[in-house]
Parts: sequence; structure tokens; C-alpha cells
Amino acid sequence: MWKHVVANFLTVAILALLAVAAVLGWAKNQYNGPGPLAEAICLKVEKGSNFRRVADDLVARGAVDWPFILKVGADYSGHARDLKAGSYLVPARASMAGIVAQVTGTGQSTCGTEINYRIGVTTTDVLVSELDPATQKLTEVLKFDPVVDGVPKGYAAFAEDSDVRLKVTLAEGVTSWQVIDALGRADFLTGAVKDVPAEGTLAPQQYEVERGQDRDELVTQMIADQSAALAELWDKRAEGLPYKTPDEALIMASIVEKETGVPGERAKVASVFLNRLEQGMKLQTDPTVIYGLTGGKGVLGRGLRQSELRSNSPYNTYVIDGLPPGPIANPGRAAIEAALNPEKTEFLFFVADGTGGHVFAATLAEHNRNVAEWRKIEAEASGG
Repeated sequence: MWKHVVANFLTVAILALLAVAAVLGWAKNQYNGPGPLAEAICLKVEKGSNFRRVADDLVARGAVDWPFILKVGADYSGHARDLKAGSYLVPARASMAGIVAQVTGTGQSTCGTEINYRIGVTTTDVLVSELDPATQKLTEVLKFDPVVDGVPKGYAAFAEDSDVRLKVTLAEGVTSWQVIDALGRADFLTGAVKDVPAEGTLAPQQYEVERGQDRDELVTQMIADQSAALAELWDKRAEGLPYKTPDEALIMASIVEKETGVPGERAKVASVFLNRLEQGMKLQTDPTVIYGLTGGKGVLGRGLRQSELRSNSPYNTYVIDGLPPGPIANPGRAAIEAALNPEKTEFLFFVADGTGGHVFAATLAEHNRNVAEWRKIEAEASGG
């Protein structure tokens, strides 16, 4: 009899263990497998929230079927106490494991409101956007120039949002002085930059920043990124270039950057200036003369005078031979690449073509015809 009881007990115990194993396996698959969310959503985790509230929100929005499994999974993985406030983009079919990883990671918001402080060559503006989770595209909500327009009343509601994403974007061709001057007005940054960095040493690109981040720390990152890009591209440079150092290539890249805003022209413009150097011609480029006049502190805002084109300045490439003593702006990666891998052409001249680009010529006679055509376009545009 006892043997029969023991056998029955063992049978029940084994069945129970198998049932537990099956449930655990099912729960694990539910936790790690694709979720029921049909379309991406933006999940906001408030300060002081917990996984119970997050799980309830996810259930209400159709992202999770089993909130208990999410809470147990977060606890079992050791992340239950790592929940961070923020706004998170939860993609369609996101697993519970993936959601837990998102809301316990860096705390950097990936959706919701974005404030982009854009430092440009002629203006600096603030662009407030909202990310549409479904399309993952930004929709403009507010845009203003804080210097010209002042700060609109509606901006405070966005600026005070604790989980807003903050970005600083440097346009290609900005000067170091312009960058430091503009950063000084970014109210979400702290600290001061003691000295304006050397021209050309800041990488024009977009930077994710945190509220209260030190300005000097951000500038240090910009310098490091530009240095890394220059080193990488220098190692991949074409043969036979006249540059003795990467710094000389950076000077050429800055000139290319200021001469054209058309991406497809950069390598061609670089070829013109390199062809001139090879033939012992002067570079004769207006942007260097302008930099000599302004020192990179703002925009000249007018045409060059003949006296300025004859001035004795180290940046006056109508007078000096070769390259000026330093960069005239912060060139982007594409301009650096163009200076180090130019097109192979016979062009020595170029002039605006009226469409935003340029027309190139290999001879002075051809160039003069192109200039005459450009003058005609200018006269028609002015009604002359």
C-alpha cells in the first residue's frame, strides 16, 4: 500500500514539476517574444513611477497582454529598481524584455518633444519638434531666432519638460567664434568656455546634450570628433596632393566649404584650387578675404571693395601665394573628404550659374564667357 501511495505521490510531483516548467517556459516566451503592439507608441514614464504603473499603461495601450509577467521579468533580471523617467519610442511588436531594457537604460528620451538649438552661418534658431511614433518623423511645433525674435511664451512649456530631448546642431561652415557666441546663449547649458577654439577644429554635426551639461565639455567633444574625422580621412587621402600636414588639408577644406553649398560640387571646387596651386596661381577666393576682415566674428553683409581685394592681409589670397595661414571656418566631413580626394579635372575657374551652383572652366576665355552670362542673370534678376 505504501509503495502505491509513494508511487502516486511521485507521479503527481513529476506532473506538477512538468506543469511548472511548462508555465515558466510559456512565461519566458511571452517575456522575450514579440508583443501585441500593432503600431509604435511613445511611452512616457513619469518621475517617481514604478513598474506596476508602467505595466498598466502598456496594457491600456495594447503593448502588453500580461503585466504580471513584465513586472516579474523586470525583477528577475535585476532591473526593477532601474526605472528611469523619460519618453521612450516603443516599436510595433516590441517584446516585454525590450521594453524593460528601454525604460531602464540610459534614461535618454527617444520620442516626445525635441529642442534643437541650431547654430548656422547667418542665424541661430531654436526648433521645437514632436516625434510621430507611427511615422518616426519629426513635426515642427515652434521655430524662432532668440536674438531677432526673442523667446515666445509657448516655449517655456517645452523647455521645462524634464524629459525633452536636447540637441545642438552646428552647420557646416560656421566659425569657432560663432559657435562659442551662440553656445553662450543656450539656456539649457552651464559653465563657460574660456577661449575660442582654433578655427576649423570643431566638427559641424548634431550633438545630443543633457540639461545642465557643461559648455566646455561639449566643445571638447566637438574638437575630438573633428580631430578623429580629419585623422581618418587623412589616412585615406589621394596620392600626389600638395599638403604637408593634415592642418593644410583642413585649410583647403574650409575654403571649399565656404565656396559651395552644393554637395556634388565640393570635390570639383577642391580640384580648381589644387590645380591653381599646381600651376603657381593665386587662389583668389573671396571667403578668405572676408575672413581676414571679420576674423570670423559674424557676417560681412556686403560685397568686397577693390581696396580690400588689394589689402596686405595674410588671408588675402588675391595677393598672397598659396594657402592662407589657417582655416576660415569649420568644414564638415564632406568638405574635408573633398579636399583629400578631389576630382581630377583641368578646371581653373568657376562662377555662379544662377541656380545655386557653379559653372566651371579650364580656360580664361571660357571663364569670361561664363562670367558674362552670370552678369546677365544678375541684371535680369535686378530688373536691369
